[in-house]
Amino acid sequence: MNFLAHIYLSGEDPEVQIGNFMADAVKGNSYRNFNPKVQSGILLHRFIDSYTDAHPVFRKSKSRLHGKQFGHFSGVIMDLFYDHFLAANWSEFHSKPLEDYAAEFYQVISQYKETTPERTQHLIPYMISQNWLLQYQSIEGLNTILGQMNRRTKGRSNMDQAAEELQKYYHLFEMEFFDFFKMIQKEASAELNRLTI
Repeated sequence: MNFLAHIYLSGEDPEVQIGNFMADAVKGNSYRNFNPKVQSGILLHRFIDSYTDAHPVFRKSKSRLHGKQFGHFSGVIMDLFYDHFLAANWSEFHSKPLEDYAAEFYQVISQYKETTPERTQHLIPYMISQNWLLQYQSIEGLNTILGQMNRRTKGRSNMDQAAEELQKYYHLFEMEFFDFFKMIQKEASAELNRLTI
């Protein structure tokens, strides 16, 4: 799961969303330095990552990329592919158009920017100016993001070639996404309820 799925699975509370969004930049027990709702978002992010990485459906999707030119970046690529399917089928998951949902989240992260780790603060302007959440919706937009990520790895990830694999196995990946996402919605909701009691 990448940014869009993590935000969506956080529910509607902005502080939980922020915690989930910035969680990769928060190491170990330092999550305790934040308020309880942000803490819940960070811990929810960790739960989602662990659940996703171990799940047989996600692993089946990832196995199509494994052994090709992507190496250990295959998991990151699949996270982005699954975000693409969430964005491309957004109306099945949320009543608000993705463009509006993304714009509202950008307002939230702008409001909370100064309370996030430095790594997250550096990321936010790029995310907003390039409208990453909406770009996930099209293969062209996703390919742009994959190309940017490939440049950040100095070409080691070959992520600029990943969209070809998405198109080649599109219907299989999409079917697996829907199978998986039904389960992660249920599990993430239960975990969020547990964390916020």
